[in-house]
Amino acid sequence: MSERLPEPDRAAAELMWAEYAAAHPDAVAATGEEWVVEYFGDSPALADELLGLVLDGTKRATAALVLEFIAEGQELPRIGSHWIACDGRGTPRVIMRSTEFRLATFDKVDARFAFDEGEDDRTLATWREGHERYWRRTAAARGDTWSPEQEIVLERFTVVWPPEYRDGERATLRYG
Repeated sequence: MSERLPEPDRAAAELMWAEYAAAHPDAVAATGEEWVVEYFGDSPALADELLGLVLDGTKRATAALVLEFIAEGQELPRIGSHWIACDGRGTPRVIMRSTEFRLATFDKVDARFAFDEGEDDRTLATWREGHERYWRRTAAARGDTWSPEQEIVLERFTVVWPPEYRDGERATLRYG
């Protein structure tokens, strides 16, 4: 069994959100004060690994089962919604904004999405292998089973905060 994720540092997330909202009031006004604090993955090590791919610009998509949202009592996100991603210690690191969603079953995920998710060698074959293993493990932890027919939320996002990781500003900040 993998190590459990700690509770996110909600006070730090509130501070991060306030800084973002002050700098980008129009983006916040377009979607309201709605945001969630989340992790990638189901363990501190996986959270850190996947967040690292976001921070270096490789990962700009993610996938989750609709049943995971239901199990957590969450509604499906919408385009323009924000979420704060934490590292494996619960520290908020970036704010992301959802730019695209679609629902699909396992067999309908395409190679472009697998590449944008940025994991492993970025191929559809390794995407399928890794996600099947992950969803079987997390379903079992919920006392459920996974099947390829279950709906998957395929999400693309941009990083909007802090400025050093903001999409579109990274090249300017590092090379400009």
